[in-house]
Order: sequence, then C-alpha cells, then structure tokens
Amino acid sequence: MIRFKPWAARWVPPRLLSRALTLVVPMAWAAAAVAYRLTCPLARDDALSARLVSSAVLCTVITGLVMHVRRTMLRELRRVRGIAEAAQSVLLRPPPPRVDGLAVAAVHLSADRGARIGGDLYEVIATEHGVRAVIGDVRGHGLGAVRTVAAVLGSFREAAHDEARLEDVLRRLERAMARHLRERAHAGSDPEAAEDFVTVLLLEILPGGAVRALNCGHPWPHLLAGAGADPLARTDPLPPLGLFPLPSELSPLPCGRLRPGDALVLHTDGAEEARDTEGRFFPLRDVLTEAAHANPLTPQTVLRTVLTALLRHSAGPPKDDVALLVLRNERHPRHSAPGLRPCARATADRLQ
Repeated sequence: MIRFKPWAARWVPPRLLSRALTLVVPMAWAAAAVAYRLTCPLARDDALSARLVSSAVLCTVITGLVMHVRRTMLRELRRVRGIAEAAQSVLLRPPPPRVDGLAVAAVHLSADRGARIGGDLYEVIATEHGVRAVIGDVRGHGLGAVRTVAAVLGSFREAAHDEARLEDVLRRLERAMARHLRERAHAGSDPEAAEDFVTVLLLEILPGGAVRALNCGHPWPHLLAGAGADPLARTDPLPPLGLFPLPSELSPLPCGRLRPGDALVLHTDGAEEARDTEGRFFPLRDVLTEAAHANPLTPQTVLRTVLTALLRHSAGPPKDDVALLVLRNERHPRHSAPGLRPCARATADRLQ
C-alpha cells in the first residue's frame, strides 16, 4: 500500500513542524484574550459586574496557558526519562540471573533524585578464563561520572574475554581510565577531570570455586558462608585508578574457595557510609549476617534484606550512590574442589 504524507510533513521539516504545533495552543489563548479585549463591550465597561467577568476571562486564559506549559514539560520529562532508561539498559545493564552456575542479582540506587544512572558500576561475565566480575565507584556524580563509568565498563567487557590473566585485565582498565581522563582534559569542558578517579574491585571465580581478587581502593566483599558474614580479605588495597600508576608487579590475591551454597556480596562504599538521623553508619555486616540465616539463601533475599534495612536506617533514599552485587555458588558439589578457608582467615593466619 502506498501512503502519502500530509502536505505539511512533505514541505515543512519535522522539527520545525513540531515546534510550530506547540505554539498553536498559546497563540490561540492569546488571540482569544485580545479578541475579547477589543471586541467585547464588557471589557471596556467600568461596572463591577463587567470587571468580574473580565477577571474571570483573564483567569481562564492564564490557566489554559499554564496547563499547556505543564503538559508540554511533563511530555518532555517523560521523553528524557525514556532516553535515560534506554541508556541505563545499555550502560549498566542488569546481569543475567545465572552466570556459569552462579546465581546473580544486582541493584543500583542513585543519590540524584529522578536519576537512573550514577557513578557506580558492576558487571559479571562468563569467560573461558572463569567467571569475572567487577564493581567500582567513580568520584562524583553527574554526566562526567557517567562517562567514566562507560569508559571503565566498556574496557572491562572486552578485556575480561581477551586477557588470560586477571592482572592484565586491570592493566587494560588503567589504560582506559588514563585515556579517558586525557580526552576530558583536552576537551577543556571539565576542569576537574584531572582529579577524577575510580575505585575498582576485580574478582575471578574459577570452575572449581577458587576465588582471586585485585582491589584498587574499593571495599572488600563479604562472604556469606554458614551463618556468618566475613570480609573476603583484610589486606590493604591498591590505590584507585586515576590517582597513581599501578605497581610494576601485580599479583591477584588468592581468596580461598566459594563453596556450593556460599555467596559473595559486592558493594560500594555508599552502603557502608549511609547514615541515620543521628549520624550513625549503616551496620552492613550485621545486616548481612542476618541475611545469611535466610532459608533459602538466594541473591534476591540478600538484596531484599539489605535494601529494606538500608532504607529504614537512612529514612529514605541514601545520600550517596549504592550498588550491590550478589553472587551465589549453585554449582553441583562434585564440580567444586574441597572447601578452603576464606581469604580473611588465611590472611589472618599469615599475619600471625
């Protein structure tokens, strides 16, 4: 079937036509007000009743203009939110529910009201080198932080597959971050670009359950094993990316094994630093210990427990971005090697 466009669409550019249509209603209301003032005898009558009628007419005109502007602004707001949600689905996409035998769930809360994307990032990818996960926190908020998130996540999604060694993945992220900061500095639109940095935690979970990590200034995850919640490690992390160059020698930290039924909770510092009305920090470890008693223990129940307690503690949305990523080993026990102590205990043993 051949369809013919209206004459206006054929001869007038779509953007110009859309703008013209938005002016039709205000012009109509203004024309009605002018016509009333020039042609209606009541508009020139000084009697009280005539003045009341004129006031009512003017109020009607003003109300119509305000309602039209309000509808236009709401329509534009819905369009912008739709674009933001589409960008989030590409940039900070929700992870699949299962990744190579691991149950996965994640959530992100932005500190900016109405925003769907902040300065936090996470990703989980199944590769031929094992399951690799990243979580990070970019300094600041706004569009600059979103661009940094895009640069780091884009580099990780490629390097996780390309690099056989976890330390080489971190090197790729460092180079991507440095290149991103140089581009922002050369653009000259962001004078604070040279001071930006990102904390990054890289995890690698092998098919046997062995866990290795590289940490650049990020909070250590918590291991939910049995009925407790312990930090995965207690060693000092490397500096965040963007502040100082990484050491010439990098070695991933062995962190024991993630046995079947155990879960790892990765988080940004917004979860630990959320305060209540009296300035007390959110007791994340205590809440995770409570979540470890859930039966069944699933990533969804962990997230539900933490978010409920967090929103109750902060009496509303937190003041900083919060990202949570939960990984639970649901592989069959025969595919996992015998369990070892978590990295937190192994590190303590080495220090004694």
